[in-house]
Amino acid sequence: MAKFGSWGNLVRAEHIIEYLTDSYSLPEYFVKHLKNNSRDDYGHKVLPLGNGRSYGDVCTNSNGVLLKTEFLNHLISFEPEKMTLECESGVMLKDLQRFLVPNGFMLPVTPGTQLITVGGAIANDVHCKNHHMFGTFGHHVESFTLARSDGSILNCSAGENKELYRATIGGIGLTGVILTAKLKLKPVAGPWIDAENIPYGNLDEFYSIARDSEAGYEHTVSWIDCITGNGERGIFMRGNNSGDTAYKCIERNIKVPFMMPMSLVNKLSLFLFNKMYYFAQTVKKSKFKAHYEKFFYPLDNILEWNRIYGPKGFFQYQCVVPMENGFDAIKEMQRVISESGQGSFLGVLKTFGDKEAAGMLSFPKEGFTYALDFPNLGEKTKKLFSRLDSIVNEANGRLYLAKDARQPKELFEKGYGTDVINEFVKYRDPAVSSDLSRRLLGF
Repeated sequence: MAKFGSWGNLVRAEHIIEYLTDSYSLPEYFVKHLKNNSRDDYGHKVLPLGNGRSYGDVCTNSNGVLLKTEFLNHLISFEPEKMTLECESGVMLKDLQRFLVPNGFMLPVTPGTQLITVGGAIANDVHCKNHHMFGTFGHHVESFTLARSDGSILNCSAGENKELYRATIGGIGLTGVILTAKLKLKPVAGPWIDAENIPYGNLDEFYSIARDSEAGYEHTVSWIDCITGNGERGIFMRGNNSGDTAYKCIERNIKVPFMMPMSLVNKLSLFLFNKMYYFAQTVKKSKFKAHYEKFFYPLDNILEWNRIYGPKGFFQYQCVVPMENGFDAIKEMQRVISESGQGSFLGVLKTFGDKEAAGMLSFPKEGFTYALDFPNLGEKTKKLFSRLDSIVNEANGRLYLAKDARQPKELFEKGYGTDVINEFVKYRDPAVSSDLSRRLLGF
């Protein structure tokens, strides 16, 4: 037994930690150790775990088993002519990218950190700054092998076990243990992004820039100031992969040395940071060349950055609201957050395209997505979230399960649809459970 908590540091609970050292032993493990212990009290249910970078309780299984996949970290094949790569599920995206880029390829979609595993990227169907062109990670998973607690290992793709394939992509780890995956790649000249920063003063300007940028720019995203001024100004960032072939690897890390005794994120620090950040971005050169690691993963060079929020931890609140209701919803959320005096250093606002969802419980849909980190201030934060939930609910939006730690079951069911959820439940593995699944799905 050992204590484990997710990246948000909200709760650290006792778990049985076990390590999957090879894919061949898993079926026997499932059958002998789990199948006969799938009790109603969930005491011996298992949850596959990659690098544990989810923010909420999607990656915790209190008093149950965490089956870590970090030793499933081998490359199986690389076929440049087919633009595909096959690897085990515990491989980190950082390692894949650093192998692929010198060889003229990248993963088409990665999230805001590359310190996650391939299995985690599939299970949470992560997205990037290029959803309008490339969709989600799941859109580029050609196939995977999935171990189930009945001892079977199934090949899953759009043509084979296709419903289980769709249930597993975005299925938050509940359909079994992903062992290997075959991924589609995109060609690139090198590690550089031709980028541009555009300051804007309000959400109307943001929407105009976003709409004008989507046709000509692969990567579009915005930092938004949620605390100072009128609570709407920000910096719009857009870019395309550069034709520059000069290779460079970044390895400059700083580390937050220990857990802060209290959160360093407060009303004063938020006001000063957001004011200085906005000013710094407006005076710098608007067009520049950025290394992909700096452009895509700005926080990865700050190791253990979650410690700045102190021992009570923090929440990330990420929603998506449909385009037809989203503009007014984001405006109202900005007003409510600004009034609350709570907020985030790194408020992220961007648009999703009209790509069909890759998985049954995939988060993105066409509209606006907004993500912010909030220090855990107890009841004060809960009251703020209740108000934000009401706005999201009214706009027919939903919250991202990979970031969630507390949303009401009613919001989950409306946001994802009870018909879709009931269809997904058919494909869950009865030996698998998590704190999130017990909270929102009842198992």
